[in-house]
Amino acid sequence: MAGVGKLIKQAQKIQKKMEALQAELAEKEIEVSSGGGAVTVKVSLQQEVRAISLDPEFLKEEKSFIEETIVEAVREAIAASKTQSEEAMSEITSGFSMPGMM
Repeated sequence: MAGVGKLIKQAQKIQKKMEALQAELAEKEIEVSSGGGAVTVKVSLQQEVRAISLDPEFLKEEKSFIEETIVEAVREAIAASKTQSEEAMSEITSGFSMPGMM
């Protein structure tokens, strides 16, 4: 059963790395612009919206267009954040393999 002990130690090591990475991801932000720069959204790599900035000229547009552009910017920012977060997580777990698991 030495293999099981090794597997448990490996899992614990990965868990510690993941916890440290989670804290790091909470601090990092990405910024995405939409509508030709009219809307800028900042999101943490844990998909937490931190800020939304609007160009004052953009606010002169039709309400429905403003709303759609804001929603699209938030979606893009969250998707980009999620991609970066998943890439960082996969770097940690890439060396971990459990027998019988794909």
